[in-house]
Amino acid sequence: MDPRKLLAEALGTALLVFVGVGVATLSFGFGLTGQSPAAGIVATALAFGLIMLIMAYAIGPISGSHINPAVTLGFVVSGRMRVTEAVAYWVAQIAGGIIGAGVLRGIFATTDFYSTDKVGLGTNGWGEGVSFIGVDWVGAFFIEIVLTFIFVAVVLAVTTKVGSTAASGAAIGLALATVHLVGVAVTGTSVNPARSIGPAIFVGGDALNQLWLFIVAPLIGGALAAVVVWFLYSSKPLDVGQDLIEPDVVEGPAAGRE
Repeated sequence: MDPRKLLAEALGTALLVFVGVGVATLSFGFGLTGQSPAAGIVATALAFGLIMLIMAYAIGPISGSHINPAVTLGFVVSGRMRVTEAVAYWVAQIAGGIIGAGVLRGIFATTDFYSTDKVGLGTNGWGEGVSFIGVDWVGAFFIEIVLTFIFVAVVLAVTTKVGSTAASGAAIGLALATVHLVGVAVTGTSVNPARSIGPAIFVGGDALNQLWLFIVAPLIGGALAAVVVWFLYSSKPLDVGQDLIEPDVVEGPAAGRE
């Protein structure tokens, strides 16, 4: 395993959390968007989308810029990445998410206006007082599956031989921003276990108790996306019992590189 790939994945995930969760915390925790939840939702969606777009081009040539365990699982299920390499990616991504959240909290802690209990750290969750619409865990579970499915499907589709173009990175960033426009008011939008793990560790309490959902649901969504995209873009019939040694794909801005 090339250590540059792992460093790129850790750094990319850290920056994703730092920027995206940072804007979410400023918007909703500190209340910088005032009485307009819509402004906070748009700001958070743009933050996640723009940093994803930037990372796709900045570290895509090195690691593929997965910076998301659900995306990496999608590459594994579609036969475009080895399990051993994926495990290393997951470790790097989770470490990066924790580092990004830790640095962010450390900076916020330097102001008297911050406290973990009152301001939080852009964690994901469900239930009254956490979700804007008070969705229960069932609703949270299914929306996270659907939103992750959309995002990972776009990532996989635009990095196939047919779909890969110079604009693939832009499509990935816009896809992440789009799913946030839907999900922020419901769960805060995870679609990325590493993004959820980092802030939850520092906030604790309900954020940590509910973390399981934001690990399991995105992984399910990512795996489903891989199966659907494989079916749509592959020229060969799916043989569940056969390893996809030579999938009909090429690498793009978010594709894993050997």
